[in-house]
This record gives sequence, structure tokens and C-alpha cells, in this order.
Amino acid sequence: MTDDTLLPPPPEPPPPCATCGKPPDLCLCAELVPLRVRRGLLVLQHPQEQDVELGTARLLTGQVEGAVLRVGLSWPNLAKALGRPQADNRRWGVLHMGSKEDVAKVPRGGIAVMGKSGILPENDLVLADLEGIVLIDGTWAQAKTLWWRNPWLLKLRRVVIHPDFRSAYGNVRKEPRKESVSTLEAGAFALAKLENRPELQAQLTKPFDTLLDRWKKRRGPRRPVKLAAEVPND
Repeated sequence: MTDDTLLPPPPEPPPPCATCGKPPDLCLCAELVPLRVRRGLLVLQHPQEQDVELGTARLLTGQVEGAVLRVGLSWPNLAKALGRPQADNRRWGVLHMGSKEDVAKVPRGGIAVMGKSGILPENDLVLADLEGIVLIDGTWAQAKTLWWRNPWLLKLRRVVIHPDFRSAYGNVRKEPRKESVSTLEAGAFALAKLENRPELQAQLTKPFDTLLDRWKKRRGPRRPVKLAAEVPND
């Protein structure tokens, strides 16, 4: 005798939080404390970025007052991406992964504006004059697409960082390079340097640490999963 009774379909997973973008059991809204900074922050996210659980872009923009998160493929110019009438390209930097040679020129734990021949001689003055920074969020392939489709990014100051820490992702994510870090970690590091507020880095990355703790407890001991890099900017 066979049982032809059809089992009901599995329930649909609950939608992610509209604010932090995380599943309900990983919601971090209570951890996102707005912080005021002098620099502007713009994050361009590829629309096919699918890392809902461990992505960090919304965690970053959700903490920085006035930060802008744009999801899409192209924008006519910086001003349109920011939603402003106008913007000065030379006073905005775009965070760029840079080549290994570029990173080696930047002191460990430092930040620099790169020109065709290396760090600009007027590096300190340019950094001090920056009005804001742009970060690109997505896989390596997605980030390259955003670079191709937004040529105005090349008109911005090219900012390279040399983190003096390893990403909190640890063995959760396989990094293409040892200095690769998440979008949030890169943005927090850059803002802390530009604002001359060392404590800002720890404040901004705290929700990320909480996210990883919750995620690891929920998943239990498992083999590392391979996730796409978040900040290729290459």
C-alpha cells in the first residue's frame, strides 16, 4: 500500500529586516547606534549582491549619519549618486583595493591617496580636504562591473588603505589577499583615519562582531564557506 498524500511545501523563510537587511534571528537594528562624522559616505552596491546574512554594507551605512547606500548598476555622476545638485569630484575619494605594489607603498596601518607614480606628494593635504569617500560593495566581478559602468569614479581621488589587522571574517571567508577586509571594516578604518578618531573603528565594527558571533552559534561547527570578497575596488 502506498501513501499518495502530498506533503505540504516547506514554509517560506521570513523576509529580512527592512532596516539592517538581516534575517529576523540575525537582526542587528538594536546594535546600530548612529554616529556623527564630518566626512560623507557613499556605498555603491551591485543589485545582485546576495550575501544577506554576512554582508556588511547596511551595517556601515546604518551607523554613519548622512551615509548613502545606492543599489544599482550605474549613475550619471557623483552628484546623482549622492542625490545632490552638485558634488566636487576632487574632494571625494574612492576606496580602491590597489595593487600589491600600491599597498606596499602605504605604511602599515595607514591611508594614502595614490597617483600614477605612487603616493601623492601632497597626500596629507588632499586627505584633510576630502569631503567624503565612496566604497563599492559586491563580488569581485560585480565590483568590476560597477567600475566599468561608472567612469566618473576615475575622476575621484584614488584612496588606498593598508590595514594593520586581519578581517574578523577569519576562516568564514576565503580572502583573495591577506589584506582584504569587509566593506564595513574598510569604511570604518578609513573614516577613523580621516576623522582622526581611532575609537571610531571599534565603534563601527562592533555590530559586525556581534553578527559573526550569532551566525557561528546558529550554524554550529562547520567547514569554512567560500564567500565573495566585498571590497575588491579593482
